Amino acid sequence: MSKPRAWSRPVPRDAWSDGQARPGAREVPEETPVALVYDASTYAVMMATPADLEDFAIGFSLTEGVVDAPDQIRGLEIVDQPLGVEIRMWLAPDRAARLAERRRMMAGPTGCGLCGIDSLEQAVRRWPPVGGKETRLTADDILAAMAALDAAQPLGAATRAAHAASFWRGGLIASREDVGRHNALDKLIGAMARTKEEAANGAVLLTSRVSIEMVQKTARLGAPILVAVSAPTALAVRTAEEAGITLIAVAREDGFEVFTHSQRISA
Repeated sequence: MSKPRAWSRPVPRDAWSDGQARPGAREVPEETPVALVYDASTYAVMMATPADLEDFAIGFSLTEGVVDAPDQIRGLEIVDQPLGVEIRMWLAPDRAARLAERRRMMAGPTGCGLCGIDSLEQAVRRWPPVGGKETRLTADDILAAMAALDAAQPLGAATRAAHAASFWRGGLIASREDVGRHNALDKLIGAMARTKEEAANGAVLLTSRVSIEMVQKTARLGAPILVAVSAPTALAVRTAEEAGITLIAVAREDGFEVFTHSQRISA
């Protein structure tokens, strides 16, 4: 395995204020082409932060439906290339045969959430309703969770240009960052799959807006509650309602808004 790439680096810049320019430097995140390769054939190329790439590979494979469980990936190798990173995976025979039916070459922009989609039905695909009907959180729990998320973003704090996704159950269980919001959530899902962490009684926390893909990925994880700092789209709200997910958005220091399945939240 090649030496890992840096997550961020300082770049020179002139800072203007009061009509004057002051030379200096700013820390900025790396954005690297990451190719996801299954059985020697590229499935997707994503622009991502080159960190936690094994988590990213497993989470992406799960949310894209390439595999149903991490053990269906028989081998995984991360190879540094001059222009980016290749994540080479080898699938169990039945999964390899299934993937061969829909294999294609594609590329996604930063945080692309619809790679591998070739029909309208796939774009709005539904996952089975999540469990966690008995899961309850208080308003104070939600505020404490988002405060913990704010403190668990070293890349975001250094650059102000990265997203985070975390899982909370009485405290932060896992947290991942990336320049792409979809990538951050895939990394979180991969990390939890690798450690076999149950998601049925906790909440996914996001620093981004809530689009349908973020709800779909949360449903794939099986988490009953999704909390984000920004607002959702209308399709995300409808999808969360159908998936049985409590969708909480515009979560700030002074409160939040509950859009679906509010029975899980108490005063």
